Amino acid sequence: MGTALDAAALRNEIGGIAAIWYREWKVFLREKSRIVASIVNPILWLVVFGGGLGRNVTVPGTSYQAFIFPGILAQAALFSSVFFGVYIVWDRKIDFLKEVLVAPISRTSVFLGKVAGGATDSVVQSLILLVLGAILGAAGILPGLSITPASFGAALLILALAISGLVSVGLIVGAMMDSPEGFQLVSSFLLFPAFFLSGALFPIDRLPAWLTPFVLADPLTYSVDALRHAILGTAHFPLALDIGVLGVFLAAMVWLGSRAFDRMRI
Repeated sequence: MGTALDAAALRNEIGGIAAIWYREWKVFLREKSRIVASIVNPILWLVVFGGGLGRNVTVPGTSYQAFIFPGILAQAALFSSVFFGVYIVWDRKIDFLKEVLVAPISRTSVFLGKVAGGATDSVVQSLILLVLGAILGAAGILPGLSITPASFGAALLILALAISGLVSVGLIVGAMMDSPEGFQLVSSFLLFPAFFLSGALFPIDRLPAWLTPFVLADPLTYSVDALRHAILGTAHFPLALDIGVLGVFLAAMVWLGSRAFDRMRI
């Protein structure tokens, strides 16, 4: 009897996670402008910023535009993933979150459903950017960038791992905020240091030594490094270290996010 009840409870939790994921997916499909903006901005960084600054910056073994492509992928994943957390604030304002939380599922399942939905949205955006990068590299617009099927698949898996942790960060911030303005302020405070310290736009070994602890504490550093390993074949750290850090980061954020949702006011 107890085993049957446990199995039914588990199916209920999985069904709740799937339902929340599906709702987030449907919202994403309706927001065409969000998809366009998430693609256009990284391309502008690559073509305008990379093309302009790349004339004055030398990176051994490849062009500057090819060098920053993994960093721009990580940047797009960072911003789209963390800003997903603002939907928690809006769901609370329109009382949708109250309807979800009175459902017979745990708040941890609600959190995991949100993570799955936000991660799916950001992975789809990353998939489009990878396809565009492969096309632009083959056309010579991004010289030195050659994405093979193997590197494409490896980069997508790395992005999925990093994105899941970053979406969790956004949801944690959203669970603590009462207004979209507060969310924007706090998330911007986190996003820009994480991006600029990650080595997305320059080799991290060229940074001043006093910045090294901040660079090593930044999880996006390991995302960028792993992506460079997958796409360009060069990296600062061993790939196993990058994946290990991202795995620990994801586990820690899921644990913290579950606690944040348990304590969240509605």
